[in-house]
Parts: sequence; structure tokens; C-alpha cells
Amino acid sequence: MGGAHGVCYGVLGNNLPSRSEVVQLYKSKGISAMRIYYPDQEALAALRGSGIAVIVDVGDRGAVANLANNPSAAADWVRNNVQAYWSDVLIRYIAVGNELGPGDMGLILPAMQNVYNALVSAGLSNNIKVSTAVKMDVITDSFPPSHGVFRPDLQRFMVPIAQFLANTMSPLLVNVYPYFAYRDNPRDIPLNYATFQPGTTVRDNDSGLTYTNLFNAMVDAVYAALEKAGTPSVRIVVSESGWPSAGGFAANVENARNHNQGVIDNVKNGTPKRPGQLETYVFAMFNENQKPGDEIERHFGLFNPDKTPVYPITFPPN
Repeated sequence: MGGAHGVCYGVLGNNLPSRSEVVQLYKSKGISAMRIYYPDQEALAALRGSGIAVIVDVGDRGAVANLANNPSAAADWVRNNVQAYWSDVLIRYIAVGNELGPGDMGLILPAMQNVYNALVSAGLSNNIKVSTAVKMDVITDSFPPSHGVFRPDLQRFMVPIAQFLANTMSPLLVNVYPYFAYRDNPRDIPLNYATFQPGTTVRDNDSGLTYTNLFNAMVDAVYAALEKAGTPSVRIVVSESGWPSAGGFAANVENARNHNQGVIDNVKNGTPKRPGQLETYVFAMFNENQKPGDEIERHFGLFNPDKTPVYPITFPPN
């Protein structure tokens, strides 16, 4: 069935290995799940028979808008990108949008509904779940974690999305980055707490729960928001979490390795609020030399383009 330890496979580089080499690298390292950011036909073909579970993103804002406005486009999308591979590719989730901003969030639910209806028609809605990937900024008041709540200006989007997820027994995909929280507030957040190192314990006096790392506190703040939205049954899948190894503040190999190994090791434990397995996707497989933005954006990889590790990292057997 594929496992709970995933890595995001981005392709914004001009020196990356072939799709089939990448799938072999996942298998050789014991990485049991993958996220791809658009329905990459070469990658999906390379995944045939691999046993690797996959999150398939529908693509950019334009792709989401097309699916939102056009049920037949959703049926075509499912036929071309799911039914064409379903027999031997373990597609687990379809991500309808990645970190869409407030101006585009109204597209998410109609697009999710159209994709879901297409999966129902194809007889695949029990096997493949439809969700969307959100940033942490969809919530506010995240400290202590029990105070987490969906942002007032986004509740009209996030509450119906959460209700849809509850009704279809689908998870919410959340991109969780202690790195950015630490970078933006190093005065109040200790580095060891952000990188899964011992030495800091934070108690949530309202819940009575104790936290030893920022990652779990962030995830539990989203769980608190889901409860306040009336959807406590919705589980979280961490669809991205990573730490850059170069290029900016606190971006070095030691911090990146500590954080990412901590994220991987945390999968089996879950969070104080929701103990048990927490399916998690590390961002990202490779340093991508054509990724736009700050220099750090090109240094999130676990591996160099020549497939050598940027630093040692271990995935446990599933």
C-alpha cells in the first residue's frame, strides 16, 4: 500500500536525473511516497509497478480554475491522469491547488467537487481522495496550539472545504515549515525547538499537552482549527516540510539534517494531540537550480542533481 514517508519531487532544474532514475532512487533509499506538482506523464509512467504512493497535484491556478468551471474538464483530467495509470500506479491523493492565495481560494471547493464527482463516476472515489494543500497562514492564533483557528477572512472558504473533506473522508494537506517560523521570529523561537533537538519544552496550559518541537505544535494548531470548524474527523497529511541547507539565515547542512531527520522520525509518533502515524512529505528530493525566489529556494533538496546526498538522511523501513 505504500508508506507514510514521502518526499516531494520538484523538477525546476536543468540538470536533474530522468524520471525513471528518480523512481529508482526513491526505491533504493526506502522512500515510500512521492508528491508531484502537476500530472507529469513521464513520472506517472515511471511509477508504474513501483509500489510508491503518490500525491498528484492538478497544477497551477489556471488548472484549478479550469476544473472549477468545467465538470467535463474534470472528467477528462481524471480519465487522462488517473484512470490511465490507476491499474499499476498507487495514486493516493489529488491536490487541487497548492498554497492558493485568498483571491483564488473560491476556486478550490468547486474544483474539488468536480474532480470528486469524476472519481465517483469512474468508481475510484473510495480509493483516491481529493484535497487541497494549504499554507500555515490559513490559521491564526497558533500559540498555544489549542488556540488555532481558521483566519476570519478565510473562514468562508476553509470551513466549507473542511466540511467537504469530512464528508468524503479525505485529509487536509498542510505545508508545515518550522524554518520560516524560526527565520521570522528567532528571538522567541529557539533553534533547537525548530529543528527537533532536545532542550526546549513548551506546555499548552489550555490543553495540558507538552511540546518538544515546533513542527508538532504547528500541526496541532491546524487540528485545533479543524475542530473549531466542526470537522474533528479530518486528519492532516503534511504535504511539505523542509529546511534549506544553504543560501540564507540558519540555512546550513546541520540544521537541515536535524530538521528533516526529525520530521521523518516523527512520522511514527504523530503529535501530542493526535498520536499515531502522521503521513509526511519532506520538501524536496533535489536542489532545483531553476526554482524562482530567494536563494534558499534552490537549496531544499535531500539530494544533489547527481543523486549524491546533500547530507546523510535515513528513511526507516515501512
